[in-house]
Amino acid sequence: MDKGHTTTDHPVVAADPIPAGRWLPWALLLPVALAGLAVTAATMGYIRIPFGEVVRIILAGVGGHSQGAAAVKPLWATVVMDVRLPRILCAALAGGGLAMSGAVYQGILLNPLADPYTLGVSAGAAFGAAIALLLNLTATTLLSVPAFAFAGAVATLFLVIFLSSSAGGFSHNNLILAGIIVASILSAGISFLKFIADEQVSVIIFWLMGSFAARTWADVVLLGGVVALGAAVFIFFSRDLNLMALGKRSAQSLGVDTGKVRLILLVCASLVAAICVAVAGIIGFVGLLVPHIVRMVSGPDNRGLIPLSLFLGAILLLAADTVTRAVLPYEVPIGVITALAGGPLFCYIFWKRQRSGGM
Repeated sequence: MDKGHTTTDHPVVAADPIPAGRWLPWALLLPVALAGLAVTAATMGYIRIPFGEVVRIILAGVGGHSQGAAAVKPLWATVVMDVRLPRILCAALAGGGLAMSGAVYQGILLNPLADPYTLGVSAGAAFGAAIALLLNLTATTLLSVPAFAFAGAVATLFLVIFLSSSAGGFSHNNLILAGIIVASILSAGISFLKFIADEQVSVIIFWLMGSFAARTWADVVLLGGVVALGAAVFIFFSRDLNLMALGKRSAQSLGVDTGKVRLILLVCASLVAAICVAVAGIIGFVGLLVPHIVRMVSGPDNRGLIPLSLFLGAILLLAADTVTRAVLPYEVPIGVITALAGGPLFCYIFWKRQRSGGM
């Protein structure tokens, strides 16, 4: 068994995969629920639009049918296609990306508390994005904030890996401890950037609290491409991730290059988390909580856990954004909503599992 492996009564991954029949129904149900929620969210807002009209607008926009577009009010079409739909898709993609990243981190480290924030990846992405906002690079190119966020996330990841392995041998527990330390330092760095930001401080603070306001189709394309790439890589290596739960020696004897797979998955998960943070800001508890919920209903097999986390994370974050956008009298930052809802729920799950014998 490799160093740093911790055994629990409730493993976070499955060395012996559960039959697909347990999670396959959820794989069929969740996409349908997500599509229904997305259309419903598009009907809600200051201007109420009938459900059927939203479906017609979307079909006309996707299929390019001029007759369908002419049959609806031009104002409704503009509101749905240019204002609401980009925000809805960004919220769903960010939620799915963060949830997948959390599931992969927990599978790699065999620790139920691992997620992009635990390892400092999100703090690194936030620090890089804060620098771009401080320098007002958004006026130069739309890719400046995501590029800086990714650079910060990758730099943080390799620093954490270096610190955790410098004592002699890779350790899962040391990796998490190093991530917490680096995240604390970066949080102090972000506070310093806010201190010297002067007129830009409000932009940085609002961005750090998380929001999908004013998202565009460019954000959808960027986020969608990265999340799709990450999902393909994660699902491709899901079997290897299952076998790595057996320990380093056992996985290698079964043909898994543990070092290579771990590095690929860490970098890809960091890329997905970085772009999500760059587009949406700091959004907590999605990557930590969603994989736990999925395991409770479908089991720990990563072949099902990863895609189900994608869809459930998308549903939960889209629902939270719809509440703050169209239900509450004032728009509350999405990071506040997820923390208020996810914190108590995770405490309940933690308490329940502790009573049943361990996390």
